[in-house]
Amino acid sequence: MATIGYARVSTFGQSLDAQIEALNGCDKIFQEKISGSKRERPALDAALDYVRDGDVLIVTKLDRLARNTAHLLELVEVFEAKGVTLQIKNIGIDTGTPTGRLMLTMIGAIATFEREIMLERQAEGIAKAKQDGRYKGRKPTAQAKKTELLELIAKGISKRQAASKLGISESSVYRILTKINSSGLI
Repeated sequence: MATIGYARVSTFGQSLDAQIEALNGCDKIFQEKISGSKRERPALDAALDYVRDGDVLIVTKLDRLARNTAHLLELVEVFEAKGVTLQIKNIGIDTGTPTGRLMLTMIGAIATFEREIMLERQAEGIAKAKQDGRYKGRKPTAQAKKTELLELIAKGISKRQAASKLGISESSVYRILTKINSSGLI
């Protein structure tokens, strides 16, 4: 039986140090800096491949492992099929017990609910700020490069190369050109 730790933060600006310290008794620790919303998480996939019957996978917090109940339950099924127990340190859950499995499902549902409520409040706040004229959204970076784009296209540079040179997407190039064509400027 091995204890395997999994640590994750969402951005490169965040530190894994606190999680690594909390998992210091583990035989092996998998760690990554990637958004929890991403389906493909290389270190989590590696941990899932690594664990064997009788092992324990430990995370410091539930949201480090899964962002919604469906994904959490999917992972729990994988662990159960492999004979692996999941432990979540900050809430003392251990799926090696029936009570632990029940609590995990309930807490996962509550976490998903809280996230949905937070996103709803955020959307309401943005809508209110837009209504009040205080929210403009992000600055259209590709549109700011319209003149440079037109110069490159006039020189015979391909749309793909122009996009690459300007650091914008090809779809932005086509959007700019379509907007210009529809306004009759070209």
